[in-house]
Amino acid sequence: MPEARQPLSIQTRLLHHSHKTDASTGAVSIPIQPASTFHQKSVDHFGTFDYARSGNPTRQALEETFAELENGTRAFAFASGMAAISSTFMMLSAGDHLVITEDVYGGTYRFTTEILPRHGIEYTFVDMTNVEEVKKAIRPNTAMIYMETPSNPTMKITPIREIVTLAKNHDCLTVLDNTFMTPVLQRPLDLGVDVVVHSATKFIGGHSDVVAGLAVVKDRDLANQLKFLQNSFGAILGPNDCWLIMRGLKTMHARMTLSSATAHDIAVWLNDHPTVKHVYYPGLENHPGYELNNSQAEGAGAVLSFEFSDRSAVKAVVEAMSIPVFAVSLGAVESILSYPAKMSHEAMPPNERAKRGTTDGLLRLSVGLENKDDLIADFEQAFHKISREKQVPS
Repeated sequence: MPEARQPLSIQTRLLHHSHKTDASTGAVSIPIQPASTFHQKSVDHFGTFDYARSGNPTRQALEETFAELENGTRAFAFASGMAAISSTFMMLSAGDHLVITEDVYGGTYRFTTEILPRHGIEYTFVDMTNVEEVKKAIRPNTAMIYMETPSNPTMKITPIREIVTLAKNHDCLTVLDNTFMTPVLQRPLDLGVDVVVHSATKFIGGHSDVVAGLAVVKDRDLANQLKFLQNSFGAILGPNDCWLIMRGLKTMHARMTLSSATAHDIAVWLNDHPTVKHVYYPGLENHPGYELNNSQAEGAGAVLSFEFSDRSAVKAVVEAMSIPVFAVSLGAVESILSYPAKMSHEAMPPNERAKRGTTDGLLRLSVGLENKDDLIADFEQAFHKISREKQVPS
């Protein structure tokens, strides 16, 4: 008998999958099909596609490819990360209760606190690094536990396996935002999570040129529920954007590998610098979730946050640096410096941000593909400028 073939690594599967070539032409790039409707040959028997909101060949190729990468049965492509998250939340019904990590993306916080209550859905924010706290928050009507790990922006690590076990014991769905890690570094479905969501705008697309969301499931009944919601809400990803995401997948492993290595070295450098008050990065050995992250992920990712004493220091650094883009978003080929208090988490009231450690002195860095030494030198000159300004009497 021939020897059993070793399963392909995700590095290889990003390039070699069921849609690596076009079946009809052999083209190594899937075609973009812009049609909004499809001719049917019979009243009694419709083809695979009828109306593009319900299905499109380019979107199907992306969804099938991404389901393979996450080791799921079905994936669904949405018009944005928040479209994927909000559609997933709509699996809840009036009277249900949601347990959600307190250290969560600002848009998710806004949807949870301002939209879900309109539909009679209750919620409780918890420190999800503490399993006992999660356990205490579960009620008889709790239907879903929502995780984000590493969390945005303070990079807390949730014990995925323990939360999954807890959820199964209480008949709850588990959802995990895997945007920071992508399937290259973390595959939550393999750890028992029910639904994985991504802002594909970030590392998956990778080039700051597309807005997209993805959700993936393993259970077929759950897949049917999410398919129904995707079709009903209609927040689908268009074919051109699906093609851009497919293009981004081809380089995702290389980008994540280089960006993560550079992020680690920058985090170490920042951690040793006297100007910086604190660094949040799970790849540092002094991070409280360091060992846990190593046990459930294959790296620490390319995003880190670091804190100064106050907003004035943040302003000085941002204005002194020249390489990173100062912008909303993350996960691109260019490094992106963000100010969570005024960008990703502006929807969160100041007192709630403060409780979660998202202070006015916090900056978030998404590391791109620039040379590591160039980035560190840019930080060095910015910090040096701050030091000089402090020494000049007013």
